[in-house]
Amino acid sequence: MVADKASDSPNEQNEDKLDVLKSTQTVVQTALDKLGYPEEVFDLLKEPVRMMTVRIPVRMDDDSIKIFTGYRAQHNDAVGPTKGGVRFHPDVTEKEVKALSIWMSLKAGIVDLPYGGGKGGIVCDPREMSFRELEGLSRGYVRAISQIVGPTKDIPAPDVFTNPQIMAWMMDEYSRIDEFNNPGFITGKPIVLGGSHGRESATAKGVTICIDEAVKKKGISVKGSRVVIQGFGNAGSFLAKFLNDQGAKIVGISDAYGGLHDPDGLDIDYLLDRRDSFGTVTKLFEDTISNEELLELDCDILVPAAVENQITEENADKINASIIVEAANGPTTLEATRILSERGILLVPDVLASAGGVTVSYFEWVQNNQGYYWTEEEIEEKLYKVMVKGFNNVYNTAETRKIDMRLAAYMVGVRKMAEAARFRGWI
Repeated sequence: MVADKASDSPNEQNEDKLDVLKSTQTVVQTALDKLGYPEEVFDLLKEPVRMMTVRIPVRMDDDSIKIFTGYRAQHNDAVGPTKGGVRFHPDVTEKEVKALSIWMSLKAGIVDLPYGGGKGGIVCDPREMSFRELEGLSRGYVRAISQIVGPTKDIPAPDVFTNPQIMAWMMDEYSRIDEFNNPGFITGKPIVLGGSHGRESATAKGVTICIDEAVKKKGISVKGSRVVIQGFGNAGSFLAKFLNDQGAKIVGISDAYGGLHDPDGLDIDYLLDRRDSFGTVTKLFEDTISNEELLELDCDILVPAAVENQITEENADKINASIIVEAANGPTTLEATRILSERGILLVPDVLASAGGVTVSYFEWVQNNQGYYWTEEEIEEKLYKVMVKGFNNVYNTAETRKIDMRLAAYMVGVRKMAEAARFRGWI
């Protein structure tokens, strides 16, 4: 008898479950099947229509030249220009960037934006680079991808370990190449360069709105609820502040180095004041817990706001929350989603919960294009309407079809792309 091939080994089967691209493609295919689309629609949407790999030479502070690898994925532009962040991280991979571009397409579909999904990344550790080196890398990346991006082609934005300053360098470099000021090329910029009010906190604000809607479905209140937030970067820290101000008790937070837990509630204002620019604060404390222990704390609301594959089939049965709202991209595996759903835990998926960022990025792009800028109050009002409509659309789809919120979100998100491609005559 012939032995099983290597891909059937337990280790590789487990790797497949943690493969964000494969798991994303699985749900996309299931969503399209349920919507009645033919196989060729999945063949079109399972991979980006365009994927670029670039090599970026940067002169370092010691006068050496270091070559960095960067990626830009454009998932689908049937609806409109692609849109998505650029992350600087040592663990960036081509597969991850592809999966993230698909998620961006789904987010745009869920909140009904005229975009397809895009995503970029550079393999680097910005925590070990100087300000000058980061500027060189940012400008070099734009030069490398300049032919395929632009305000009507593909619009970058901030992501993991990138910020308004990096967006400003990228915009300036693109404007030099284009030979005129072009703020609509990129979003997440400083206000003085055409950025939008509310953009920096938009992802957290969108998650907060989803939490407000989710607790209504569970018949509880944000005020007095016990909340655990994994991740204390941009999204996690703003979210902790928003929920704390609403009267929630933040009983646990974590960063890359560990977690903090206090059943009586942490002093969020103190922690925010002490965190560094990368969202690190736990190194200041001796009595910390692991991220694994943090996820299993007893709470009402759990918010994974860090990285992928944090809730898996190994720990899904140990989660002690009634609501999970995913602020991070891909923090819960498909098998874990099934387990949580069977346990009656309401899981608000990433493609819905974290859509606040791309929504306000859209507002910024619109403002750049028209040259007229809205107040922060106007931005918040528009964001609230978009997020509540998206949440209710996904929740009602899940209830009507008796499916989990993740599959419902994918069904809502993928329909607009599929229809746009059909009307264009692509499929």
